[in-house]
Amino acid sequence: MQRQRIVITGIGGLCSLGVSAPEIWDSMRAGRPGIGAITTAPLHELKVRIGAEIKNLPENTLDHKRTVTMDRFSLLAALAAGEAIRNARLTVDEANTTRIGAVVGTGIYGAMTAEENYRAVLLEGKPRAAIFTVPKIMPGAPAGQVSMVYGLRGPVFGVTSACASSNHAFASAADQLRLGRADVMIAGGTDAPLVYGVLKGWEALRALARETCRPFSADRDGLVIGEGAGMAVLETWEHAMARGAPILAEFAGAGMSGDATDIVAPTVEGPASAMRACLADAGLAPEEIDYINAHGTGTKANDQIETAAIRRVFGAHADRLSVSSTKSMHAHCMGASGSLEMIACVMAIREGVVPPTANYRERDADCDLDVTPNVAKARSVRTAISNGFAFGGTNAVVAFRAM
Repeated sequence: MQRQRIVITGIGGLCSLGVSAPEIWDSMRAGRPGIGAITTAPLHELKVRIGAEIKNLPENTLDHKRTVTMDRFSLLAALAAGEAIRNARLTVDEANTTRIGAVVGTGIYGAMTAEENYRAVLLEGKPRAAIFTVPKIMPGAPAGQVSMVYGLRGPVFGVTSACASSNHAFASAADQLRLGRADVMIAGGTDAPLVYGVLKGWEALRALARETCRPFSADRDGLVIGEGAGMAVLETWEHAMARGAPILAEFAGAGMSGDATDIVAPTVEGPASAMRACLADAGLAPEEIDYINAHGTGTKANDQIETAAIRRVFGAHADRLSVSSTKSMHAHCMGASGSLEMIACVMAIREGVVPPTANYRERDADCDLDVTPNVAKARSVRTAISNGFAFGGTNAVVAFRAM
């Protein structure tokens, strides 16, 4: 029996590159990074003070009684979901509400709420935490808030697997559709980690760049942390056609794996296994892939290992692939990264443009792929995959195909 096809009918997002999917794509295509000095959060004695922050949120009509129960990562998710729903021309009503769900990935938790309450209780001596602390912090909050804001009563849950969270969310959403539990799923990721406590933890790992993010460049010295959210409306092809929805691309497949080795150090075989599984799930041969949005964090080991994994999976075709890391522009938005990279893949397919790896300066012999340095490249992109490799050795890769 032929497997049910899943399509993307709407996308939405916000990050340092823009507060809508078109704005984000315009910045990506132009190779315009959103990395700079952090200005919106108190950083105290941090050594590294750069990030990729959203300077101003877009105007919205969300109910204040709802937003006071949200941490920033939930608010970003709700805003991105609203844009995706509007772009998909999706109406939620009593007739379909139980057939529409949401799955939202996050790499951390409601970090801003945690920070505010720790400081209030431990430093300022307040006798109690704020009343909504627990529901604002919990990793499943963004999915719940998206459900409540837009009236979605189908399958609703959160997933968390560090930097692979968005891709796991997309895969989980597709599963709900193919299992017949829903006709439409809102899926993506969100994170708002630009707070002192989280950045202090990353500083301790000695993984943060001092100046900017330079994936695959020989002089790269680490990653940059950013905030953001991205969402896609996924639905069965039959459902999309029946309601006359705009179809942006096909969600072709997903592959997942575990390294089962080290909590922070990646392997070559784990990512390679996830890429192979994704190709198999999508029914694609390695030679059919045109573009890879790399995990590409800008750390020495990660970029070299990802290059080796790509070569192991794609063989001679690796030299014909277009590869880029858009984290060079929107930075590493933790659980939201994959959802922003989804926007890059969908738009690369639709416009025939591969977004560049910005900030690239020096060739690294161990990162010898065509990484699209600094300038976008016109290319017919029929198929694209997006890599997500996370601490804990959890890997998730998703594939998109032109319709």
